[in-house]
Amino acid sequence: MRRLLCTLLLLLASPAMAAELKLASWNIAWLTLRPAGDPDLPRDVRPRAEADLAALAGYARRLDADVVALQEVDGPKAAARIFDPAAYAFFFAHERDIQRTGFAVRRGLRVVQNPDLAALDLYPNSRHSLRRGTDITVEAAGQHLRLLSVHLDAGCRDAPLASADRDCESLDRQARILADWAMARRDEGIGFAILGDFNRAVGSPDDDLLRRLAPAGPLRRATEGFSDPCWAGARHPRRFIDHILLGGPAVGWMQPDSLRVLVYAERERSWRSRLSDHCPLSVLLRLP
Repeated sequence: MRRLLCTLLLLLASPAMAAELKLASWNIAWLTLRPAGDPDLPRDVRPRAEADLAALAGYARRLDADVVALQEVDGPKAAARIFDPAAYAFFFAHERDIQRTGFAVRRGLRVVQNPDLAALDLYPNSRHSLRRGTDITVEAAGQHLRLLSVHLDAGCRDAPLASADRDCESLDRQARILADWAMARRDEGIGFAILGDFNRAVGSPDDDLLRRLAPAGPLRRATEGFSDPCWAGARHPRRFIDHILLGGPAVGWMQPDSLRVLVYAERERSWRSRLSDHCPLSVLLRLP
């Protein structure tokens, strides 16, 4: 009888465990296996040493997320030096850029890779083009979750998007493209999330970028109300430029107070380039 009771308890617990999904985003800052002097690398970019890759892999194990939206990663081979390829499958935008967006997804989850959101690369033929969005659908606990990993244009951190500035103009165009993508997901009735490096210090719900996305319906910004502890000095808090935006039914799936930022133990300034100038952030979703 006791053995039967334990078995029943395990069966009851299994659906609840299967319905929890840890969703993360991490810009790993020029993660590439290309050697120093490669013509596609900026002169000031120093490839990671083996010790640096090992340290990053340690943080990936500590993160222990089910799905990680990646930015600035030079494809699956580079990602496999940080995430165990026996545990994670990799999905990247179909382009040659070193700073690619992508995903590391825990094996066992069903994933479909959708066409890239190529329109985010506003200057595809230029030497310093922008990044495509990587678009996947993950199935867990019978629910489908559409995910978009993005790395938006830099240079318009908090200025009005209507500024007479090329970077702000570009970010405004990208925000409208994201709004169209999000509205299509709303019309599908599917839960969705836009994750990644927005290069935008969103300070309030009235921020121009969020106003551009407003037609897609209510969005939940996981970082709202929090400051970013990643490489934060003692004198002032930092505003997040990495964000996780949930939409559609997924607005109600995020567990309260589940936002976490995995801060590096290393504090010396040299580690900012050896690890990343961004820390991974994550949330927990409870899928119904």
